[in-house]
Amino acid sequence: MSEYKQAGLFDRVASLLDVVSLIPDDISDEEVEGLLSLLPPDTGHTMQALFIPRLRAASLAFLKMVSKWLFAARGAAREGRKVILLPFNFPPEIVHVFGNSFPITSEVLSTLGVVALEGQGERYWDMAMGLGLPDHMCSANTIELGSILGSDDFKPHAVISGAPGGCDVNAKIHEFVAHYLDIPQFILEKPTDDSERGRDLFNKYMRGLMRTLEEFLGEELDEDRFRMVMEKANRCTELYHELWDLHKATPCPVPNLFSLFLYGTRFTMWGTDEGVRTLQTMVDVARERLKEKSYPAEEEVARTLWVYTSYYYDFTNFFNWMEEKGYTHLGDGLDCFFPQPVDTSSMESMIEGVTEAAWNMPMNRQVGGESMSISWLEDIVYACQDLKADCAIFCGHHACKQTWSVASILRTELMKRTGVPLLILQGDSWMKQMTPMSVIQRDIDEFITNVVARKGKRKRRPRRREGQEQDA
Repeated sequence: MSEYKQAGLFDRVASLLDVVSLIPDDISDEEVEGLLSLLPPDTGHTMQALFIPRLRAASLAFLKMVSKWLFAARGAAREGRKVILLPFNFPPEIVHVFGNSFPITSEVLSTLGVVALEGQGERYWDMAMGLGLPDHMCSANTIELGSILGSDDFKPHAVISGAPGGCDVNAKIHEFVAHYLDIPQFILEKPTDDSERGRDLFNKYMRGLMRTLEEFLGEELDEDRFRMVMEKANRCTELYHELWDLHKATPCPVPNLFSLFLYGTRFTMWGTDEGVRTLQTMVDVARERLKEKSYPAEEEVARTLWVYTSYYYDFTNFFNWMEEKGYTHLGDGLDCFFPQPVDTSSMESMIEGVTEAAWNMPMNRQVGGESMSISWLEDIVYACQDLKADCAIFCGHHACKQTWSVASILRTELMKRTGVPLLILQGDSWMKQMTPMSVIQRDIDEFITNVVARKGKRKRRPRRREGQEQDA
């Protein structure tokens, strides 16, 4: 295997984003065209989607935030601080509150590899398969962890597993990596009991994890630093809810790609200046579009809510294609973490606040609930009604057997409670070999044309008053 093929995903993505971080905020269309001509085809295709004028300001803010995230992780390792690998459903601000540690998130790294690198991360999936891992693993984490296991990649000092019960496939591969690298793994298990008893137990688990981190890092929690991070996290929470409210306007002023930007920020730099800056830029862009009544299609044809994940291997032909067709992407299941402000008056109240945040992280809240079908359904019903969705779409991932088990229940109950139809698709969100984007486009088009549009045109029959005689 050549030296190029041995290069790790983390280092390749970091090198690319080091260059992107130097791009000026006022880059011109001509300069964008020149930049894209220098990039490999896969990278250029993604950057073209991000650098269209209506997205450029927010895309640059997001990319520069991610670049600082990667740079800070490398710097922490060089300075002797501990880099801790997290799954997507563990709040990174819990690690940010410690001065001797820094969080990196496996699913974010996989996604960056898929969207930014030539080959779209497939070599790292192949590395994991070459080690004998089963092909029903989740590509969201296996792509990056395959890089850690099979190449000269950036290595973490410890793993926090917050996925048991919510995403068992995720939990097992993180456990495997911890054993393979001989590094400690700290587990935060969410009880499936949604009652007060279950929450009390989770609170104890969180406090135990924080004590363990103090011992591992050789650092006691500092109340002032904790408060500083939580105040910034609260600002992120305010901006999240502003974006949620902006989605309610018709046509929607929030670009489709902001769904990804939002939880990309949540999983990396929530509670930092960079996270606040990125979310503020997103809000500013959406407000300006609302003011200018700007929408990239002639009309908003359908307002779609994605009930699980989206597709990430082709931004141009997914997010942007939908928007230009008039298909608004109101967000997906990973946006449904509904953050609440943290009371920063004391150490005790802040610990309670981050415990609540961890309980409500995506999949913890829905799939890890006492009843997955009820918890997931309640959140999707709320989102559909609040955001005025016309339809819902389920991206069925082959690794997520647990969600497939309730997809039909979700479809039936969603239609019964809201009248919103659900399209069920199949495809790997991170790997194009499973389902080509052209097939996904065709299925979405047919669903909106044959189901959603006809549903909107269908006239309601007048309701007969009680006691009124039936027509002869």
